Amino acid sequence: MGNCASSLVQGIAYYGQTSADAQAPGLMTPDLGGYRVADIEVSAAFDVNATKVGRDVCEAIHGAPNNTHIFAQAPPTGVRVLRGPTLDGIGRYLEDVIEESDAPVCDVARVLRETRTDVLICYLPVGSQRAAEWYMEQALAAHCGVVNCLPVFIASRPEWRAKFEAKRLPIIGDDIKSQVGATIVHRVLANLFAERGVKLDRTYQLNVGGNADFQNMLERERLVSKKISKTQSVISQCPEPLADGNIHIGPSDFVPWLTDRKLAFIRLEGTAFGGVPISAEVKLEVWDSPNSAGIVIDAARCVKLAMDRGEAGALIGPSSYFMKSPPEQFTDAEARERTQRFIDGADAPPARLRLQA
Repeated sequence: MGNCASSLVQGIAYYGQTSADAQAPGLMTPDLGGYRVADIEVSAAFDVNATKVGRDVCEAIHGAPNNTHIFAQAPPTGVRVLRGPTLDGIGRYLEDVIEESDAPVCDVARVLRETRTDVLICYLPVGSQRAAEWYMEQALAAHCGVVNCLPVFIASRPEWRAKFEAKRLPIIGDDIKSQVGATIVHRVLANLFAERGVKLDRTYQLNVGGNADFQNMLERERLVSKKISKTQSVISQCPEPLADGNIHIGPSDFVPWLTDRKLAFIRLEGTAFGGVPISAEVKLEVWDSPNSAGIVIDAARCVKLAMDRGEAGALIGPSSYFMKSPPEQFTDAEARERTQRFIDGADAPPARLRLQA
């Protein structure tokens, strides 16, 4: 129930009355396969923080250390945050910030079943490898689809995909690609260089922010998968791989007064017509968590749509469009087209004919 969950819950309230044909600023898809934002409801929530456990979701999203922008007042949900297991969910730099709840750990799979939860959204802190995998097992046991927002590789690994396929459950992952964030801007620029015949020689992306995620990533060991995910996402748009010394992408520092704002500094250097050098620099400033929620609000509906159709395993089109590390990488234009085809049902498998004697 961190900043990203706060933005998602606020967004459900903010866009809840949006009509299917409305052009609401910030909302990519008012009607997604027949599902509107108003069709999304919070059924269960889990955390370890004493400021959140036991409180209604509408109150818990404001518990410290959450510090994202408040753009909507979510009404009471009737859903109280339950105590999940900590495992590796709290990093070294947050041990003195987060007071763990003394409430007993609940049976997560049982709660998911009893609340008839369709989709589990994994919003754990960066570096929570054990915790993320544990929650994946709970989703499988409770027969829930999954949106994996973490750079813990689940949908992109064959062994995990096989588990979801065996349970006939869909998953979108891995590592959320924000609506207009540093990664997608960097990818689009790298692809632009390639499409216009410019050789990308070297590039960097430096990010600073003031939320708990950036504080957590001061622990460099928890940052490894995040750097891999962001780097591979950009490299995938380059016709030729860059040498390790010519690309640097990743969170750089924690600046508390930025709160949930994120500043990204992107530079690309290349070789253009006649061997003449060319460079581009971008400074991007966003509120990090609403930027993420703008994607998750569509990803969750895509997972539900796949469940309705009986589709299982990693959803290739939506994963490539919504995530940094999907099972398959495409340009963002192709990923968007594949996602629209998925929503329209153009790639859906034929319905099974059931006969009863």
